[in-house]
Amino acid sequence: MPIRVPEALPAQKLLQQENIFVMDSARAATQDIRPLEVGILNLMPNKIETELQLLRLLSNTPLQINVDLIRIDSCAPKYTPQSHMDAFYTLFDDVAYKQYDGLIITGAPLALMPYNEVKYWDKIAAVFEWTKRHVQSTLYLCWAAHAAMYHFHGVNRNLRKDKLSGVFSHRVPQPQNELVRGFDDTFWAPHSRFGEISSQTYNSIDGLNVLAESPEAGAYLVASSDKRTVLLTGHPEYDPETLSEEYARDTAEGCNPTLPKHYFVDNDPTKKPIVNWRSHGSLLYSNWLNYYVYQNTPYDLNTLSKTGN
Repeated sequence: MPIRVPEALPAQKLLQQENIFVMDSARAATQDIRPLEVGILNLMPNKIETELQLLRLLSNTPLQINVDLIRIDSCAPKYTPQSHMDAFYTLFDDVAYKQYDGLIITGAPLALMPYNEVKYWDKIAAVFEWTKRHVQSTLYLCWAAHAAMYHFHGVNRNLRKDKLSGVFSHRVPQPQNELVRGFDDTFWAPHSRFGEISSQTYNSIDGLNVLAESPEAGAYLVASSDKRTVLLTGHPEYDPETLSEEYARDTAEGCNPTLPKHYFVDNDPTKKPIVNWRSHGSLLYSNWLNYYVYQNTPYDLNTLSKTGN
């Protein structure tokens, strides 16, 4: 949240140069406040685990948030009880009339499948178009980030021979962007994916900027200049054991996975993981909610449909 200071206070300019959010009294007096409306379109098969991870990060802010859990279709999820879906999830078609301050579209276990072979691709493409008129800022995670690049810009991901798995060090090439406000010069974050798109490709598209990247893992955080699109290729929401569980699952299925890098103590999968990404994850989601959503969304959400491209 911003600090409120008197207009023309000498410290204001210096604080802003340090990328600290300062609001003068005149702006503060004109702010309208209401709960934020945020949707989570959950494409993961284990929806309970994913929703817990995301809600944990969304809760780390003084903002009041109303959350809708959304499903793409009525097909029974593989690892989630139907009773849970019936009690807590709403079909996208049933909320398509709504306007949202923010929307999160999760990844999906579709790493090696061409987009046009995804059974709900037409629906996902329709959702992507819908966001332009109904959502102030959309956060696309992992598979969804690459799918959005394909849909909006015609850029297809490259597929690695081995899954990129581990916790990697990242740098911040544009530290003045509000989405990375407060980030250290280097920070750690998990990745778990086959797909990749180079930083050069992202930056070559007008209006897109790579805000965080890794020498080993590549582009991590990409945002549009108008703040309405955020592409996140990693998983700061992961629990400490998530990569370990994925490694054990892939091993049991005979996939011969590569050991997650920079993750286990002494690179020994019998030892505990090194957890060094949670504070960064909390800060990233807080920045998104504050600077990309709260500070830019209209008080009357109905005006979004009039401003969308």
